[in-house]
Amino acid sequence: MLPRGAGPVNAPAFRGERFRVESAPAVTTLSVPPVTQDEPGMGLLHVWPLEPSAVLLERLLRDLFENHWRSITFGPLIQGSAWEIQAAAAPRRIGMLDGYLTVDLGQWHFHLCIGEHRGSASNPTPPALARHRRTKRAELYRRVNADGAPDSWGLRLLNGHDEQQLTVLLPNPFLGDHHEYLAVPDWSRLALWDHIRKEYLGLPPDPFDRTGTRFIHA
Repeated sequence: MLPRGAGPVNAPAFRGERFRVESAPAVTTLSVPPVTQDEPGMGLLHVWPLEPSAVLLERLLRDLFENHWRSITFGPLIQGSAWEIQAAAAPRRIGMLDGYLTVDLGQWHFHLCIGEHRGSASNPTPPALARHRRTKRAELYRRVNADGAPDSWGLRLLNGHDEQQLTVLLPNPFLGDHHEYLAVPDWSRLALWDHIRKEYLGLPPDPFDRTGTRFIHA
């Protein structure tokens, strides 16, 4: 997340990683504790892979955009480009068609290929292209800054070629609703992160998330 008055963002580079599925009551989670990785332009990350199934991703994205649209910032974050969009109103419609989730925000909308994609009978999608388009990696992450404490939390989706589809930046205790720096951390702003950890990873709140004192721009 880019605070007001900060310089241009350096967004992450991504690399493919293998992971294994572990089952838990009511949730499917991959790799707990998190994977630790250092990414150019992003820094040290703690990453929790999610099962990239259409069922789980539709549930998670509906949760975020139907119930928490006021508090999220979203868009692709890639090297050289950072889209930080905030919705002005709740989506008019969220639906699935041919593997694509559509989020209709009124004057504009977006599509994400999160499920099985075939194309039409008259113009079928080649299997290799369908695999390219579909989400292959879905992960929750927190960034650990130079102080050794978390200062950014989010979700990101990548397609079959490890190209980013979407990043969702979650409310930050060090930044306000308009990305302004806060004089004192507001730990209530971690409520959505705690909710996602519980619902999609089966994990309780982590005291380590509340050890920081400031946001340090990467």
